Amino acid sequence: MEKYVKLINNDLEDAIRALNTPETLRKAMDYSLQAGGKRIRPLLIFATLKAFHKDIQLGLPIACAVEMIHTYSLIHDDLPAMDNDDLRRGKLTNHKVFGEAFAILAGDALLTYSFQLISEIKDLSADKKIKIINELARASGPEGMVAGQVADIEGENKSLSLKELEYIHTHKTGKLLSFCIKAGAILADADEKTEILLNQFGYHIGLAFQIRDDILDIEGTIDQMGKNIGSDLDKHKSTYPNILSLQGAKEKLLEHMKAAEKILENLPLDVKQLSFITDMVVNRNR
Repeated sequence: MEKYVKLINNDLEDAIRALNTPETLRKAMDYSLQAGGKRIRPLLIFATLKAFHKDIQLGLPIACAVEMIHTYSLIHDDLPAMDNDDLRRGKLTNHKVFGEAFAILAGDALLTYSFQLISEIKDLSADKKIKIINELARASGPEGMVAGQVADIEGENKSLSLKELEYIHTHKTGKLLSFCIKAGAILADADEKTEILLNQFGYHIGLAFQIRDDILDIEGTIDQMGKNIGSDLDKHKSTYPNILSLQGAKEKLLEHMKAAEKILENLPLDVKQLSFITDMVVNRNR
C-alpha cells in the first residue's frame, strides 16, 4: 500500500508539471494535491485490479483523476461560503494561502483536468473510456457528491432522520468511493454478478468511512486529523453519534464492516488488499 501511495503521488506531480498553465494556478493545484491524505480512493482502484490479478498501471490515470476530483471538492468545501475551514491535512487551506479566487479556480481546474486525463488514456477502448467518464460524472456531479454536499448544507441546524443522514453520506462520500471499485471492475472486465457484489461492497465501505469520520470528529485530535475537531457540532450538523449515540455509531460502523467483509468472502477473487482497506477504513485515526 505504501508503494501504491508513492506511485500515485509521483504521477499526480508529473500530471501537474505537464500542464501548460499559469504558474500561480499550477502552484495552487499542486499545493492541495500534495498536501498528503490517505489516498483511499486510488488504493481502492488498485486493490480491485489486484483482486482480478490485473496490472495496477491500468488504473493509474483514473486514480489520478479521482484524487483530483476529491481534492477539488475539499478546496471548495473549505471556502468561507461553505465550511470556512483554516486547516486541511495539517496545513493552511488553499484559500488561506492563495486567496479565494485562486482556490476556486484551482478546484475548477482539477475537476476538468480529471476528465481530460481519462480521455487521453492510451490502450483503453473508447467504450471503456466513455463508461468510466460517465460513471465518474454521475458519482461526482449533481446525482452524486454535489447532491450530498447540497443536502449537507440544507441539513445544518436541523434534526435529520437516519435515512436523511444516510442519503448525505452515500452521496457526499460514498458515491466517489464506490466509483473507484466500479472503475477497477470495468478495467478488469468483471461479469455482471461480480460487479453487483462489488457495488454492494462499495456502499458499505462508503458509509463505514463517513461514520468513522463522524466518530473521529468527537474522539480525534487536531494532530491526528490535520484539521479542526468538533466542526460538525459547531455547525449543528446531524451525525451518526448524535442520532445513534457514540456507542450506537460504533455499532453501526461494525455492522457495515461485517457486511463488507461478508461480501468479500463471497467473491471468487483475491480480495486480500480489499480486506486490508476495509480494516484501514474502520480503524483509522485520521
